Amino acid sequence: MLFCIPISCMYSNRQSDIKRMEQQYQAGLKVAYDKNNPYCPEAELAFADSMLSEPSNAERTIMITEFIKGFALLKLGQEKQAIEMLKQLVDQTNANPTDKLNIEARNYLALAYLRLGERNNCISNHAMGSCIFPIQGSGVYTDQSASLKSIEIYQQLLKQDPNDLGLRWLLNLAYMTLGEYPGKVPDAWLIKGLETDTCSYKIKPFRDMAGELGFSNNKNMSGGTIIDDFNNDGYMDVITSCWGLEESMHFYKNNGDGSFTDVSKESGLINIKGGLNIIQADYNNDGYMDILVLRGAWLKELGKQPSTLLRNNGNGTFTDVTIEAGLLSLHPTQTAVWCDFNNDGWLDLFIGNETTDIDHPHPAELFINNQDGTFTNVSNEAGCSITGFIKGVTSSDYNNDGWQDIFLSMLDGRKVLLKNKGVKEKIPQFEDATHAAGLDKDTTYTFPTWFWDYDNDGWPDIFICGYSLNGSLAHATAAEALGMPLENASKMYLYHNNHDGSFTNVSKEVGLDRPLFSMGANFGDIDNDGWLDMYLGTGNTDFRSLIPNRMFKNIDGRQFVDVTKSARVGNLQKGHGVAFADIDNDGDQDIFIETGGAVKGDAYYNSFYINPGQNDNNWISLQLEGVKSNRSAIGARIEVHCTEEGIKRTIYRDVNSGGSFGASPLRKEIGIGKATQIDELIIKWPGSGNIQSFKNIAPRQFLHIKEGNNLAEKMHLTPLNFDKQSVMKNGINCSPDLQIKSSN
Repeated sequence: MLFCIPISCMYSNRQSDIKRMEQQYQAGLKVAYDKNNPYCPEAELAFADSMLSEPSNAERTIMITEFIKGFALLKLGQEKQAIEMLKQLVDQTNANPTDKLNIEARNYLALAYLRLGERNNCISNHAMGSCIFPIQGSGVYTDQSASLKSIEIYQQLLKQDPNDLGLRWLLNLAYMTLGEYPGKVPDAWLIKGLETDTCSYKIKPFRDMAGELGFSNNKNMSGGTIIDDFNNDGYMDVITSCWGLEESMHFYKNNGDGSFTDVSKESGLINIKGGLNIIQADYNNDGYMDILVLRGAWLKELGKQPSTLLRNNGNGTFTDVTIEAGLLSLHPTQTAVWCDFNNDGWLDLFIGNETTDIDHPHPAELFINNQDGTFTNVSNEAGCSITGFIKGVTSSDYNNDGWQDIFLSMLDGRKVLLKNKGVKEKIPQFEDATHAAGLDKDTTYTFPTWFWDYDNDGWPDIFICGYSLNGSLAHATAAEALGMPLENASKMYLYHNNHDGSFTNVSKEVGLDRPLFSMGANFGDIDNDGWLDMYLGTGNTDFRSLIPNRMFKNIDGRQFVDVTKSARVGNLQKGHGVAFADIDNDGDQDIFIETGGAVKGDAYYNSFYINPGQNDNNWISLQLEGVKSNRSAIGARIEVHCTEEGIKRTIYRDVNSGGSFGASPLRKEIGIGKATQIDELIIKWPGSGNIQSFKNIAPRQFLHIKEGNNLAEKMHLTPLNFDKQSVMKNGINCSPDLQIKSSN
């Protein structure tokens, strides 16, 4: 029997859900301004003002409170007011320049001047070179007054403590903003070589065109990024989120003519607030990409805010279906992964939550897709309700047994590998394989992570970036530049898959055993040589963390080299959601990064780095559509067999959105180096286990491949001219219709 729900009843349920989500949002907004929220300078300012209004406070208490107020003003982006407050405090304590309060007040006064210079130049007069390290050209400040004052104070502080590497870094940076590095930096505090690119491997500089394309109309705090096609016109759109509960999501629609239109209001996304991270998938197999918004990270018990599932309606709008989908859950999180864990052709959802107090556990959640638009939490039955400070989640079939596995990165020193052993009554069964895989030897705090096949051997490897530090990040960056050892510093970790269920830490062998501290990060192939590179955003909350984001080039799967300087992508702002994508359809991957920190004073413009085209390497772009498999084809394994300069090689890619903080498109862009054709393209579809093979494919094409269809359809996409110059960049194949017959 069919049960029909009256339209009036459906409307009533919808209104009830909207009201319930609004109540959750208002509750979250209230706790966001709680005095116990470490990322709420508004509460700090209110506390300081209340303390200063008490006439009975001792003089020392008043001065400490003035310092709190000055720092709160700085974090609110009110640099001038902060400077006045901190100057007053410095004058009050100058009788004893060794007084800790005097030293701290001068330290933050110098920082306030440095950040004021940034506001007067990088923000108010934003240019393509603004805040790109090393600062040069259009990045050099025209209004230099604030930087000059910061230099004066930093020199005073360094005379008292010449071993403070954090102050030394900021002093060199301040001179750089004036265009006077290294010549005018006093020898005693000069950090040599910051402007010199010592890497033997050079790449052509990317261009930050966010301003020209309208992505800089909004300054954001930290948040997420998705690049994908949300209206099925073949062109890549950009969606961003911001973690502030008063900040809206933004939807930039690609117009297919070299321009973008902000359709945040028309789409309804302007009404969706908050969200440190966002990830995309077609969860209901209707052919349109949906969005999951993740909230509450870092806020401990104050972070019990709901994540939001946004259904793409296929008409340019989105609907919040969190409650009706069964996904209303109040746990602090910023990381999740879509994948078909029970191989039924429908995407499931694993969410990694943050437990910072064992008395208030927030276990991970696994929601199995019920194939009707709803989900059921089966984490306990599946054996994956891991409790920990989970910061990164990624999925892949690491042991090539046909079942998708899960890896967790945590800020409590653990790493957890969950091996999928198959299903029991449609519920996947996971086993903790961490020890057997050899992943429990390193106990450092870690954050962003992903599976990737960095050496193209057909077995997914694991990358993780550390997130622990002894001292300030400015200190660590200066120490690295000076070649000084750093104990307990955060590093990068690369675990090579041994093909037997275990992994080996090869970070040192490949050149990644070096200090680095990252939040948002992702990977892609910047020069189409078939080897995966990566870009890491250094999103530390410390206001002194003015350090460059980093790009690393993969050399033949054997070594990684830092190409940040030659690439001109070392933005000094806090880096969060990162996505690699060929947004302009010219055959090479560009990079979008959400920049901005955890408080209003750290809000900044996002960056959109356009790849100039590094060489004449060939490529292929594949849009897969599952039929028996999930329609997004997440988890599909792609093998590209080709012959490059007489040598046969295979390039492996999995369909996913990349890293754990930032989402690249599910359309796979694959470089094949100098190969002039693809000898064979093999698709191993997830869930269904179907395998399709296509032979003798010409490169430089966009192909749509549907599971079970033996013809690959050519997608006719126009190369986009963002700088209004030639649209024939890299010689894109504009030949008439072409179909490629499968060998099946």
